[in-house]
Amino acid sequence: MNQYGFFFDQSRCTNCHACSIACRDWNDIKGGSPVKLLRMMQWEKGNFPNLRMHVLFATCYHCEVPVCADACEHKAIFKEDKYGAVLVDPDLCEGDRNCWKACPYGAPAYEDDAPGTPMQKCNMCYDKLEIGELPICVSSCPQRALDFGPLEEMIERYGECRALEDMPSGDAVKPAAVFKPMHEHRQVVPYDAGRALELLADRGEYLDSVFGVAEDATEVYEGLVGYDKLVMKASSVAETLARSKNEEG
Repeated sequence: MNQYGFFFDQSRCTNCHACSIACRDWNDIKGGSPVKLLRMMQWEKGNFPNLRMHVLFATCYHCEVPVCADACEHKAIFKEDKYGAVLVDPDLCEGDRNCWKACPYGAPAYEDDAPGTPMQKCNMCYDKLEIGELPICVSSCPQRALDFGPLEEMIERYGECRALEDMPSGDAVKPAAVFKPMHEHRQVVPYDAGRALELLADRGEYLDSVFGVAEDATEVYEGLVGYDKLVMKASSVAETLARSKNEEG
């Protein structure tokens, strides 16, 4: 069996969502739909004024050991031989969600939370591969943060990092994906962190009520603005939409 895979360069990605919107358009998924075959995840780490945003290209990674297929009692998920793509037979899927429970990345997607809703997910743009083209997400990335090809070539070209910080390790499923972490943080524009906190504290009760900053603040707590952690498996359709709302324009 051949195995193709994705490469994602976190240091180049600007989280512009060109890839996820192109994916949505190519697969004829209407804006506002909770079905996300490709999600651009973002989360913040640190405390103000020392915050940093992390981003992640999150799709089906077409694992070498697809536990989703093993979990499906109806044999609706299978791994084909030509590209190593993990595909779904919609005629066999009964929407029991055992695949979603098994997948560490939350790749299986659903229109709603009702039991029996058919599962959908990335198919590696199999139709494009068959005519010699790249997956739509890769060809649409303006920053060239994505690449695709035989997994061995991706590893030889970009290294052996198979999980970014905060991601599931992937040791059990062996995702067909290679990652490059973002560069180490550098202070490009000098600033006085202590003075920044003093200016915030000067705003008194308003900041205390909105951001949790008291007048004698020494820091702003994590998780008060945006998303403070990576959540790849949203618990509901509503959470899926909330965590991808910035691509709906």
